[in-house]
Order: sequence, then C-alpha cells, then structure tokens
Amino acid sequence: MASACLSEELECPICLSLLRSPVTTPCGHNFCRGCLQALWQASSSPSLLSCPQCRSPFDARPSALATNSLLCRVLEQMAEEAREPPEGGQRAAAAAAAAAAPPVPCDACLGSPPSEATHSCLTCLASFCAEHLRPHLQSPAFRQHHRLLRPPLRDLPGQTCPEHGRLLDGYCPAPLHAALLCPDCRPRHQGLACPAPLALPQARAQQQLQLKKKMTELDGLNKKALQSLDQVQVQQKQTSGIALQKLDLLKSEFLEMIALIQEVEKECVKKVLAEEKRVLDKYDFVSKVLGKKKNEIQGERDQIEMVLSEDDDIAFLRKSAKLGQMQIKDVFIPKIDLDQKLIQTVFSKSFDLKETLKQYLTHPERKEKRGSSQGKPNLQTVKKNTSLNAPKGGSVPANSSWETSAKEAAAATDTKRRSRPAKRSQSPSRKERSSSRSLPRTQSETLETFLNKSREELLEFATKFSLDYNTAHEKVIISEKNTKMSVSDIPQNYSYHPHRFTYCSQVVAFQCFKKGIYYWEVEIEHSNFCGIGICYGSMPRQGVDSRLGRNSSSWCIEWFNARISAWHNDIEECLPNTKVQKIGVLLNCKGGFVIFFGVAEKMTLLHMFQAQFTEALYPAFWIFSSGTTISISQLK
Repeated sequence: MASACLSEELECPICLSLLRSPVTTPCGHNFCRGCLQALWQASSSPSLLSCPQCRSPFDARPSALATNSLLCRVLEQMAEEAREPPEGGQRAAAAAAAAAAPPVPCDACLGSPPSEATHSCLTCLASFCAEHLRPHLQSPAFRQHHRLLRPPLRDLPGQTCPEHGRLLDGYCPAPLHAALLCPDCRPRHQGLACPAPLALPQARAQQQLQLKKKMTELDGLNKKALQSLDQVQVQQKQTSGIALQKLDLLKSEFLEMIALIQEVEKECVKKVLAEEKRVLDKYDFVSKVLGKKKNEIQGERDQIEMVLSEDDDIAFLRKSAKLGQMQIKDVFIPKIDLDQKLIQTVFSKSFDLKETLKQYLTHPERKEKRGSSQGKPNLQTVKKNTSLNAPKGGSVPANSSWETSAKEAAAATDTKRRSRPAKRSQSPSRKERSSSRSLPRTQSETLETFLNKSREELLEFATKFSLDYNTAHEKVIISEKNTKMSVSDIPQNYSYHPHRFTYCSQVVAFQCFKKGIYYWEVEIEHSNFCGIGICYGSMPRQGVDSRLGRNSSSWCIEWFNARISAWHNDIEECLPNTKVQKIGVLLNCKGGFVIFFGVAEKMTLLHMFQAQFTEALYPAFWIFSSGTTISISQLK
C-alpha cells in the first residue's frame, strides 16, 4: 500500500503517469519537463502563464526549469524495484529493440506520413501529435482528459476491455479468474466474492515475485536434474566396466572348460588311436608270418613240381621219399580285435560328460545335496569330471588341488555307479525287503500283500478325482472335464489364487486322501519331462522348492528324457528304464507307503516310498514338454 501511495504522489498532474525528467515550478509543484513545456507552448497568451495544478499565475515564463534530482533518484529506484534489469546480451537486445521501434503515429493526422505522436489520451483511446493535442490542453471540454494523458502508447485497442470498450486499469488476482479489469468489470468481480482488484503495477509486481520464485524452484530442479544426469552417467560407466570385467571372467571360465573338454577329447582320441595302433601292429605281424608261410608253401610246391618232372624212376623215388618226410602246417589266423572294454570306457566317459553338461544346461536350478545317491551337475562338477585324467604337463591351467579333485571325482563316480539299482523284477529288492523287516509285522504283511496283488485286485481300491483348476500353473492346460493336462508356451488367463503354482508347470487334484487305501491310474503320451506323485496341501507353491520331489512334502517319479528317477526331499534315485504308457499309483495312508506300478499285461514295480504321513495327501503332476499329456483314467 505504501508503494501504491508513493506512486500516486509521484504522478505528473498533466499526463497522470510517473514523472519523467521531473521539474519543479516556483510554486513548488512537480511536472514532467516535456508535459509542462508542451502545455506552455500551446498557450494562446504566453504572457499569462499559470501552474497547471494550483493555477498560480506567473508574470513571465521561468527562464530555466530546474530538474528535481531527488525525485529523479526516487523514480530510478522505483523503476529498478519494479522490473529486473536485463543482463548481458538481453540488455543490449532491449536497447536495440527500443532504438529500432518506429515512432507512434498521430491518429488525427490525415496527411501521409502522419506526424509523430507526443501523447496518448486514454479517454479518446487515440494518440496525438503536438498540433492535435492542443485542444486537449486548451479546450475546457477536454479538461477531464488531462488525467488520462500518457506518453505515446502502441496498440491502444489491445489495452481496452473487449466487452465494455473501456481502458483496462485493474487485475483480479483470484486463481480461477486472473483477469484484467476495466471500471465496468469491477462490480461483477466484487459480486463473485473475489479479492480486491489490484492496480496494474501492483499486480505486475506480485506476478514478478511469483515468477521469480518459480524460476528459483526451476533452477533448483534444473540443478538436481543435472546432478542426477551426472550420477546416471557415472553409474552407466560403472555398469559398463563391471559388465566388461564379468565378461572377461566368463570368457576365461568358458575357455578353461573348453580347454578341459578338449584335453579329455585329446586323451580319449589318443587311447582309441593307441588301441587301433596296437591292433594294426598285430595285423602287420600276422601278415609277415603269413607271408613267410606263403613263401614256404610256394617253395614246397616248386620242389614237388621238379620231382614230378624227373624222368629217372630211381631219382624220382629217392626225391619223393624225401618230400614225403616234409610236414606242411595249416594256415592259422589268430583272433585280433579292438579292446571293447577300453572303447566302452572311453565312450562311457564321454557320454557321462555330455549328460552332465546337458543336465546342468537344461535345469541349472537344481541344487547339489550331499547324501544324494547321484550328484547334481554344476560348473565345478563339470570341471572336476573333465579333469579326471588330465596330464600335469597338458594345456589345462595349473591347479594345485588337481589330484585331490580327481580323487574326489573318481570316488563320486564310483559311488554313483554303486548307487545305480540293478534291474528289478516284480518281487521287491533286497533293500526294500530289509526296510520292510524293520516295520511292524502287520504293516510289513500289508506291504508284501499289495506288492503281490494283481491289477484286478488293486482295482478294488480304485478312486476317482479331478484336477484342481485353482492350483494349475499359468502354462498348464486342463481339459476333458478336468481329467487331462498338457502344457502350452502361451500363458493362460488364470485369475490369481494363493494355491496356484507360479514356478513349475504343476497341478494337484481337487480331492484329498486322509485315511484308507486308494488306487488310480494315469496315461502318459510322449513321456518326456513329466512327473507323477503325491504331496501335502502345505507344499510350497512358489520358488525352486515348489517342484515335486524337491521338498519334504512331496514324493514322485519323474521322466527326464530317457531317464526315470524317483525324487523325495531333493534326493534322486535312478530307476530302470521302462516303456510303459500307463502308471498305477497305490496309496495306503495308514500303512505309510505309496507304490508306483507300470501297468501292462503284467504289473511291474517301478518304485515305492515309505513314510509316516502326517497330513492329507493330494495326487500331484508335473509336466514340461509341449508334446506330453497326462490323462487320469476313469476306473470302475
């Protein structure tokens, strides 16, 4: 408010604008130098001059109008506060623009070109030169226009209200309006409970403060953005450096594995070539012996021909008697063949290495457990297996623990061979019989009884169930009234359910079994990468441990390519390969065992698990190969 009052006090009484080059009359009033001179020049009687404000007469025009230096400094300070001075190139550009701007033409001049205007009348909304401004200064009819005389202004229609045609002199600061106001607009905005309108300089000052504050905020955000950009660029460079280091380490690891594999290949080829050379050397020796034998036979034949050509009877008989004493041995070819045992060992070693690599590359998530009958593959195991017979002077990188690793790998291989079960007949193995002896007599008899039952007898315990739609993995397709499952590469649009498997393509049955004896059969088409088993309802549904047989809550048999394995608690036991397409499962909840049969013309025992079941059990299935299907047989 103080600034607004000061602005009113510093207005020129003639043009009603802030004083420009203020001068003071002898009576003490202040005017713009240009306004006062133009008014006195337009006076019809130069001898009768008066003050435009207080009408005090002057006998003569003052010889010199003194500039009010105090007011000049005050006005300059107000101008500095009202606007931010342009800096550098902006200041030069503003000065150049002001100098290049054409003068404001007089709106009353009819000639061409019009004269330059000296003032603009905000009441008439027109600009006038000194000649046409004279009526405003002399005629009493234009006395009210004196307060609205301004320095020449451009675009006067743009400074008027488009609705009322009056000069815009206020500003509504309401956020919803933010509009320029003329005197006729003010009552309407006051009726809308808007804040008091502001004068244009005051509104400009407020808007400048807001814009400066916003610029300060933008400067802070710009600085923060630059810092973030620098940080991202540094992190990007660090990531590239780390990736390059990891790539170098990865290349060195693969080069080492390639060197190990090449060394094994070189050694295997060397053994086969050595065996070939040994056999070929024997053939060379036999060829030499047979050559000598051929020469001896030919010599004997030549001697016989000479005796036969003898004409003298006595000489013939003497010579033939000598030839009769000669003994001719039969031609004999010894049995020479490659050492099939050595060849088989070499190929077995290569095949085991290939299978180890395949297992790791196909299922790298398998965890290696101590105490499993067959170790899970990993990169360290591959290196150990490939370096079993590596020579110390070979191209393989030096390793101080090579002998220890070789012994451990050889021992692991020997343990693996010993842990492979022999071909099973329909009767239980020695291990199963010994485990059954440790059970109570009634339970052992029950187990033996079921092992010897025929399919017709097992069908007495046949049960029916369907697959639980809410547990199926998103890539499992359930069809034929929830009794058939397959896998698809395209995820299904299943809704969220807490019991749904999210890691492996698995599904469990809708029904559960708590007590009693149950038997069911499933048919497998293209038995590749699938599993059949049972599980608790509390089995995990997410993560690596949610796969059948990889936890303590599930038991299954699994087809993995041409290999069949039994899994429980992440421990694998290899089973003999069978080509049955139908699998029977017998569950005895009270007896504490589950038996898997191969169903054909004759029932074949595949595997048996024994456990003290503490929860309800669900039939469970795992399927991975896109061409494999598992169907639940509807038994009667």
